[in-house]
Amino acid sequence: MSDQIIPLPATAEAAAPVPGTNPNTRKVFIKTYGCQMNVYDSVRMGDALASEGYVTTEAMEEADLVLLNTCHIREKAAEKVYSALGRLREMKKERAANGREMMIGVAGCVAQAEGEEILRRAPAVDVVIGPQTYHRLPEALKRARQGERVIETDYAVEDKFEHLPKTEKAVIRSRGVTSFLTVQEGCDKFCTFCVVPYTRGSEVSRPLSQILDEAKRLVEAGVREITLLGQNVNAWHGEGPKGEAWGLGDLLYRLSEIPGLARLRYTTSHPRDMDDRLIEAHRHLRTLMPYLHLPVQAGSDRVLKAMNRRHTAQEYIRLIERIRAARPDIALSGDFIVGFPGETEAEFEDTLRLVETVRYAQAFSFKYSTRPGTPGAELGSQVAEEVKAERLERLQALLLKQQHEFAEGCVGKVIDILLEKPGRNAGQLIGRSPWLQSVNVDAKSSQIGDIISVRIIGTGPNSLFAERIER
Repeated sequence: MSDQIIPLPATAEAAAPVPGTNPNTRKVFIKTYGCQMNVYDSVRMGDALASEGYVTTEAMEEADLVLLNTCHIREKAAEKVYSALGRLREMKKERAANGREMMIGVAGCVAQAEGEEILRRAPAVDVVIGPQTYHRLPEALKRARQGERVIETDYAVEDKFEHLPKTEKAVIRSRGVTSFLTVQEGCDKFCTFCVVPYTRGSEVSRPLSQILDEAKRLVEAGVREITLLGQNVNAWHGEGPKGEAWGLGDLLYRLSEIPGLARLRYTTSHPRDMDDRLIEAHRHLRTLMPYLHLPVQAGSDRVLKAMNRRHTAQEYIRLIERIRAARPDIALSGDFIVGFPGETEAEFEDTLRLVETVRYAQAFSFKYSTRPGTPGAELGSQVAEEVKAERLERLQALLLKQQHEFAEGCVGKVIDILLEKPGRNAGQLIGRSPWLQSVNVDAKSSQIGDIISVRIIGTGPNSLFAERIER
């Protein structure tokens, strides 16, 4: 996912005084890097700040607080943050010269991994807060205003979700008809290329009661589609109403009973946690959309073992066959890494063969980059950068071809889409297909939130075009 700027709740914004003139009303700007989990975290940090009197701004120059919610997955992620902090330092100096306060915070996975280093290298930073402690952000800012440089990256003993304020329904409504909902965090898989277990901690599942409460509030506020989030979302487990053990499949069945909730999705999954009950949910639940992001990373068994994926290419393919047997119209998405240490040309071609066998509607692919502190960083036989680049180009060409073929295969189909937001042209809305594609169709803005039937009549580079039909 590309960098995103996440607007925060605008409660009381219309009545807000000029920033800095009222100590109880300040403006905040959040920039979000990385995955959907970070997007969700930014929104919840915004909720916590709104309860303390902060209001949103989409202009960094207006902000009394600038918060960078960071990602540590890709190479040079930390350096990107330090570069941004250098620019913010100059902005803070200019503000101080004009007698105005400006605070800087760093949150997310880079904060968790490099908390002390951030304070050492970036003296302008006031607060560093990790992904498991962002519920402490308001208190951390109060301490920072008293002159303390605050770092909160110890894993929280308390449940952070219990300490976050409930989002007002009017605020939820202002964010649209789709929403993320975190149900699981952390990872126990320890893939050798990945920093997530070190930045997000071990796997933790939110209690069923919390999830249901948040889901019901979202739906009551007008949300029609919810995407469940987790680093390994299908590792979610909990206790059912009668004390029985539940997995993600059971949770999906229960959520599908909420009146008004039209659509469910979940991401990101691990092949080893794709159990029978979850596959059964794909067979039986019409609210569960026919789309699955199931990363495999490579097609060579030796490389998969070196990555500590703990499954073979053939086991992954057999799993896909079972899922497709349960839901034949399902669209598959995946993640791939090329150039893992020691990867040969033949092993890379194993990945190409796996892609040809599975056929993906879309996928994400990357060159391997060493992440400090991970076992992969200690491996020898690093693949040359030019070889990685050439392999990535070939893989992406194949994946893009499959993506276009999947889109072309939609032409002529009659499908239901959820109308989400205004389109680029007047009188046009953008809807979301069951397979997560953007669909352009002529419709009125008053229809946002409706699910309508359309016939797909064409494809664009990143979206579909449709005409409305009556069913």
